[in-house]
Amino acid sequence: MIAAAAVAGLLLVWVLSLAGMAVSSYLANRDRLSLLHREASVAKSESRLEAYGDDIGKVAEDLKRRQDFIDKVTQAHLGDLPKDEKAGETVSNSATEAAETVKKVSLFLPEAAQLAEIEARQLAFIEGLTRAADRRSAAAEAKLVRLGLNPRALLARMDDRSAQGGPLATFIKSGDSAIDPRFQRFGLSLARMEALERSVAALPQTSPASLEYVSSGFGYRPDPFTGGPDFHAGLDFRGPTGAPIYAAAPGRVSFVGQRSGYGNVVEIDHGHGLVTRYAHMSGFRTQVGKAVIPGELIGLIGNTGRSTGPHLHFEVRINDRPVNPRPFLEAVPNVLEKARGSAAQRGR
Repeated sequence: MIAAAAVAGLLLVWVLSLAGMAVSSYLANRDRLSLLHREASVAKSESRLEAYGDDIGKVAEDLKRRQDFIDKVTQAHLGDLPKDEKAGETVSNSATEAAETVKKVSLFLPEAAQLAEIEARQLAFIEGLTRAADRRSAAAEAKLVRLGLNPRALLARMDDRSAQGGPLATFIKSGDSAIDPRFQRFGLSLARMEALERSVAALPQTSPASLEYVSSGFGYRPDPFTGGPDFHAGLDFRGPTGAPIYAAAPGRVSFVGQRSGYGNVVEIDHGHGLVTRYAHMSGFRTQVGKAVIPGELIGLIGNTGRSTGPHLHFEVRINDRPVNPRPFLEAVPNVLEKARGSAAQRGR
């Protein structure tokens, strides 16, 4: 019973941290002033034990109300959790076994029947969250594959534990001190979802220049100076000297200066081996170490380096290997205006 209460409490904290906006909505009700001035207190273990001893039915009713609250907040901010199973999914389904448990507990230990029902709801809840996390992971993975990236390689780069630490915070355990596999499975699914979605969020998805057309594409072409075959490692955006250049993705500026053939260059590190390069600039509008967001001004179009006229040379590099930027920029249409709006708000 204490374990059930702990599970319910932990789920409440987790959901509230996941859905922070729920706090604002909750405080908007008629009792918000009294809630704001009421000091919260932590129930001592002795008082909780006494409550269980005095009236287990009341404790069960309290836990039920708490679980109702968790369900409502989750539905409001995450939508209905998937209950259906799809081919290829490996999430457990405890519905039948949990129902059987409720039946047996109600028969042989009726005073604990409500606790068994709450446990069944929590298992359905955590399995629904796991399915939702797995499906979001699948969507992010599919997007990475469409862009020619290897999700497994990105995940492997993110699983670097060489500079990590912190106090040990064990996950939910059952009475025999073993981690419940359903909660462990959810933790792994959540970590995978976060890693893949973080990889997608870091991808270039904003045009680096507001220009009419691309003057030279990615791949082999005649060299503009010699006329011989040449591999072009990026996209060229023609534009007037002084036209703005924008960050194509969130990241941190890792280089500002000159590179042979590129002239004035800004490079942005987006993590996990992904770097964008902006070349031939006439001026810089950023500095090394600065965190940038998509659509943020970082420099000006120019004609420095090995260049036949004012333009932006834009590269996307993964593990220092150039890849075609066009699929990234075409993956999220009409995002530039929104990104510029965010950047403008940030600059105020």
